[in-house]
Amino acid sequence: MRAGISTATRFLRENNEEALALFDRWGISCAEVFLTSFSEYDPAFGALLAARKGRVDVHSVHVLNTQFEPQLYAEHPRVRKDAFDWLGRAMQAAQQLGARYYTFHGIARLKRTFRENFARTGEGTQRIFDFCAQYGITLAYENVEWAFYNRPGVFRELKARCPALAGVLDIKQAYITGYDWREYLAEMGGSIAHVHVSDRDGAGRMCLPGRGTFDFDELLQRLSDVGFDGPLLIENYKGDYADDEELIASYEFLAEKVEKYR
Repeated sequence: MRAGISTATRFLRENNEEALALFDRWGISCAEVFLTSFSEYDPAFGALLAARKGRVDVHSVHVLNTQFEPQLYAEHPRVRKDAFDWLGRAMQAAQQLGARYYTFHGIARLKRTFRENFARTGEGTQRIFDFCAQYGITLAYENVEWAFYNRPGVFRELKARCPALAGVLDIKQAYITGYDWREYLAEMGGSIAHVHVSDRDGAGRMCLPGRGTFDFDELLQRLSDVGFDGPLLIENYKGDYADDEELIASYEFLAEKVEKYR
């Protein structure tokens, strides 16, 4: 295991290319790049990031979900084709960066008329998985309160229909859904590609790892028990900390915790 940071943690502080260069100066071992808009879903932008990342290993990429991910499941052929065109550009950028995983939300649960259809969604997920695999990228479904994987049990259904599917365990999203993070971890098991970590203070407010009450020792032990050997990536919001020193200290806290499991 190893510690890292998502560029989402620097959102509205620096752009992605500046955040990666900053991580390199700080000596951050690995990162996830949160591509944030259509201009960043481009192989040329991926090449720019690759030139700026220095020694940082980019483990995974993320995109802004609602811009094209739900449409990858669309029934209308033209809508679905356009969505896959954007996915291809994003995967080319990921390929340029050397990323191995694509953190995925999929369908957004925004309409009251939405009805689950695991057979249809599983078939669509396999199609998306195969498309990403052409670029050397593995699709990894993340537990997210407002998206398709919004509770334990969903990943199991998708995995049954897309056997090579990976998972992303997000601690803050588990908290928001009201389900225990241990349930998500148990379900994803050995399929976890990486973990998005954050912390909570005594009042339940989100904060950086090491500044709250979350039991990271238990998390690491449970991850080790299922054979996980990937990165734990700090993914917080810009309002969760005041300055760079706090984020660096949090990374160092996490890196020290992780060291015994390397």
